[in-house]
Amino acid sequence: MRLIELMEQNVSQVADREIVGLTADSRQVRPGYLFAALPSSVADGALNGADFVPDAVRRGAAAVLGPPGLRAALESSIEVPVIEDREPRRRLALLAARFYAAQPETIAAVTGTSGKSSVVDFTRQIWMALGRNGASLGTLGVISAAGERKLAHTTPDPVVLHGALAELAELGIDHLALEASSHGLEQRRLDGVLVKAAAFTNLSRDHLDYHADEEDYLDAKLRLFDSVMDRGGAAVLPSGGELSGRLAAVCQARGHDILTFGAVGDVHVRQRRVRPDGQQLTISARDHEGGREGRHEAMIDLPLIGAFQAENVLCAIALAIACGEIPDAVLGAAGKLTGVPGRLQSVGGGIYVDYAHKPEALRAAITALRPHVGGDGGRLIVVFGCGGDRDRGKRPQMGRIAAELADRIVVTDDNPRGEEPGSIRREVLAGCPDAVEIGDRAEAIATAIHWLGAGDILLIAGKGHETGQDIAGVVHPFDDVAVAAEVLRGMSA
Repeated sequence: MRLIELMEQNVSQVADREIVGLTADSRQVRPGYLFAALPSSVADGALNGADFVPDAVRRGAAAVLGPPGLRAALESSIEVPVIEDREPRRRLALLAARFYAAQPETIAAVTGTSGKSSVVDFTRQIWMALGRNGASLGTLGVISAAGERKLAHTTPDPVVLHGALAELAELGIDHLALEASSHGLEQRRLDGVLVKAAAFTNLSRDHLDYHADEEDYLDAKLRLFDSVMDRGGAAVLPSGGELSGRLAAVCQARGHDILTFGAVGDVHVRQRRVRPDGQQLTISARDHEGGREGRHEAMIDLPLIGAFQAENVLCAIALAIACGEIPDAVLGAAGKLTGVPGRLQSVGGGIYVDYAHKPEALRAAITALRPHVGGDGGRLIVVFGCGGDRDRGKRPQMGRIAAELADRIVVTDDNPRGEEPGSIRREVLAGCPDAVEIGDRAEAIATAIHWLGAGDILLIAGKGHETGQDIAGVVHPFDDVAVAAEVLRGMSA
């Protein structure tokens, strides 16, 4: 694409050159690429994109995008067009959208602290059951009938994201549910995505190592509704709660049609029965389209444990309806849902693996499993840790939640990353001083499994679907499900 066509403006005579690719990583620059010299998102200003412009030009960059003042800061010897923009991150996203052009016809985005991965996966499953060519994109990667592909981030950088959207469209995928992380929204990675419907799952403490405070964290998520999705979209919001009024006001100001889910929402559970291997739900849903007003009801058997899983299913049902599907058909498809990897995934023998790595997620997982503890003597055992180089304030909080709700606790390593593992464990143990400390995660899991007796339940929390453990910058193969299964096999032998 010619640079003038890409920019949709005549930046200069010399700027009329061919652009064959986009990147914000100078190491990926090839001849003919546009290099985005983005300002750092790190508080100390490390890895500022302007520092890498000379390297990008040496590799053949045909143009450079950056913030105001970039042209003056560069050496005069750099003879490539420099485009300055007050929001270079947003401009890069919009350029990527224009460069790749194609997107699935129907895109639903999901934000919130917990439940995003489950909701997008459930939405994809519902679409597939209805005969749509559906896909999901997020923490679990890109999943469609064409296969699965891992991603480096929940919401990838805009060039990767828009490239993936174009690839899915070329494969005939016309329905996509994707996760919208607070990082991705704040860094404008989703700008240019043609979102038809957007959902908000819930809000609790998370990512305060990145966001200034909880208000800043919420504002980032609200961008999905007040900036990313065009006016007149469909907003799926939780009913009730202290945030409901604020969420509704933001959406009403943009002219979005609102569909609620939850205890008293447009989509809600009228009756819930807990079963040993899941739950039976009687779900009531209203039509989203004005011409199909009315209520629909169905009973579904859900092979998933926990009230929070029911909430995720309600959100997915509401999202599918918001995208134009008929409620009766959606409710029928919801009866075929299966579990999501690493989300209260049963390993057997009363052992469950969950991705819970935030305070409220840990609380929800433990609470969900408590009804399944057997008899008067059954215990709920929890193995968990906290990630390094992340919000330190949540570590003692998670310890206190475990101490309050579990009967026995093992504090172990999660992904220590660049931090000293023992110091992380000590901060967790401040909230649960009676817990057993075992740094080696495999040993911790094995120890807890050997503790299991009749009626006991074990929750291994924190890593869920992950297949590696990040220690001092090296990712070692590690899978909670595989480790637990191996211990069980050894005990059987």
